[in-house]
Amino acid sequence: MRHEGKCVRESEGCGLCCTKIENLGVKIGENTILRDVNLHVHCGEFTVIIGPNGAGKTTLLKAILGEVKHTGRLMFMQGSGIRKERPVIGYVPQHLNLDPTSPTSVLDLYAVSRTRYPVWLHIPRKVEQRAKECLAMAKADHLLYKRLGSLSGGELQRVLLSLALDPVPELLLLDEPVSGIDQNGLEMFYELLSDIRRNYDLSIIMVSHDLELASHHADRMVLLNGTVLASGTPQEVMESESFRKVFGVR
Repeated sequence: MRHEGKCVRESEGCGLCCTKIENLGVKIGENTILRDVNLHVHCGEFTVIIGPNGAGKTTLLKAILGEVKHTGRLMFMQGSGIRKERPVIGYVPQHLNLDPTSPTSVLDLYAVSRTRYPVWLHIPRKVEQRAKECLAMAKADHLLYKRLGSLSGGELQRVLLSLALDPVPELLLLDEPVSGIDQNGLEMFYELLSDIRRNYDLSIIMVSHDLELASHHADRMVLLNGTVLASGTPQEVMESESFRKVFGVR
């Protein structure tokens, strides 16, 4: 919920943001993208999805978002029962196409996405203050007035993350948010996600190709290639026969 104009949500206790997927399948035209996907993401859990290119990882996120049709069941659990309403879901896309020469600032982006005011006329003070508060959640409030085209890859991802956290979601989905970020930026981003997960009691599902850092920060890892090949702790998945076959390691 929103409290005193800030981007915060009261913790409602474990069980309110569990995501349960049963026999989920996605077919586009004649192509089967996903089949018999079974997964249970618990409240407060940081789950990383790995797999080769074309494995259906992004499609799975879009199915959870409700952007692609699917078979099977997708349920959001409350205690021992199924919630009637969808939870608040935040989403950080893999890419954002930007004109590097545009004068659009981070504040402009926030105002456009959160208000109906023409940003070239006036941005209300309360919108500016709220943008700064939400950027602070992603340790990006110092970027408020910077031009979008001047941001580094890591800075842009923190800005997008702050947008996904307004309002604070119960489930946060991230589609390869660290692509194009250097090693220092990678470590900072993973640490930021871990802090957010602890501070706001939300579940995170993240698609990633960065196995080393993902295995260090994730509670659960899922190896996906059309269907779930392995699921468990990062160590269990990375020591599985399926992992060795998919990634060609001995």
